[in-house]
Amino acid sequence: MKHLKQNFFRQGAYTAAQQLAGKWICRRIDGKIHRFQITETECYIGSCDTACHAHRGKTPRTQIMWHEGGVCYVYLCYGIHYMLNFITGSEGEAEGVLIRGVKGAEGPGRASKAMQIDKSLYGESLLTKDKIWVEDDGKEYTFTEHKRIGIGYATQADQDRLWRFVLEEKG
Repeated sequence: MKHLKQNFFRQGAYTAAQQLAGKWICRRIDGKIHRFQITETECYIGSCDTACHAHRGKTPRTQIMWHEGGVCYVYLCYGIHYMLNFITGSEGEAEGVLIRGVKGAEGPGRASKAMQIDKSLYGESLLTKDKIWVEDDGKEYTFTEHKRIGIGYATQADQDRLWRFVLEEKG
């Protein structure tokens, strides 16, 4: 498996979200490496996207979104579930990809729970093989495009964008 490097995360969220379908999130937990295949992603693209946390500008919670791609943005949703996002693009662009599902754990809350994601990973680099990183097994995967979920606060145009990508099962 090939560890994804900085150039992968420098691309825009739309492209990265598609290409992450089928990739493997690797988590080092208590010295052991666990791998989770990504089955569903959503992209969020900067201040022009009313569904994106960056839309309202920098806050203490969202400041990491303006970082150069290759770090984690983790936040608590509804006071219950941690959400794992990978920041993409160049510094100052505020783009990211929400990990909505991994094999065996569909939904972003369940996926984060399965991977033991918590606030301690906020800002964590994906470029080292320390706590969390992404690997490519070299296989070709296909996905389907859908509307994003849970963004009723966004404009209708942003709600209608097909920016959710679901890995297609083979066989």
